[in-house]
Amino acid sequence: MIKNHQEKKLVGPTQRQLRVGEQLRHVITDTLSRGHFHDEFLISNAGLVSVSEVRVSPDMKQATAFATMVGGKNLEVALASLNANADIFQREIGRQVRMKFTPRLKFVEDKLFDSASKIDALLHSLPKTIETE
Repeated sequence: MIKNHQEKKLVGPTQRQLRVGEQLRHVITDTLSRGHFHDEFLISNAGLVSVSEVRVSPDMKQATAFATMVGGKNLEVALASLNANADIFQREIGRQVRMKFTPRLKFVEDKLFDSASKIDALLHSLPKTIETE
């Protein structure tokens, strides 16, 4: 039982945040695949950019897109290019998704793939046990 109204439960994103985040991810990946950019790096490397998740703030005014490069090379350059061209993605989001506000996009490094590969390597390095019957 909550004794004080100021105490809050630590909960994850709402269903609406998850749904909107997924819609934004689709718009971003579609925009990347069409490649209508003025940035030379994005023109030649947009197909190598992978956006795994977009998290939306509770007020729907901010969105963080987690991106990585296939092969892991030039990630810093890719993030700089994506953030420099965030207005193109925001314009497409405003055009394709019906929202009261178009969220401001920020692209950050997706570290999930690195964590998953480290865990996988650890699991494969465990000694094999011999089962006896």
